[in-house]
Amino acid sequence: MKKLIVSLVTVATLAGSMLASVSTASAQWGPPGPPPPPYREHHRHHGDGDAIVGGLAAGVVGGLIGGALAGGGGGPRYVEPAPPPPPRCWYEDRRVGNAYDGGWHMESVRVCR
Repeated sequence: MKKLIVSLVTVATLAGSMLASVSTASAQWGPPGPPPPPYREHHRHHGDGDAIVGGLAAGVVGGLIGGALAGGGGGPRYVEPAPPPPPRCWYEDRRVGNAYDGGWHMESVRVCR
């Protein structure tokens, strides 16, 4: 599990570095003449996509790390078995010996299985 997390963090880092915005180059020394026109972006997004991609990458990496920490490493765990079902009990009339006179009488006795 640790190798998987390390490899995912490495891939996310490499992907983020490839998607990082690159600023325009400006030459300090050039041929004499008028300066070139200023650089203008010809699209509407103005580099907002880089922030979205970076945020998504950070969220994925953070989620992986947080899940690994919260999950306890994903190792085997001991789970207690379910308790046995309660016994089925009922009352039955049975003949019981009488200790006083040696005779018998009927008595309700609780029977469980």
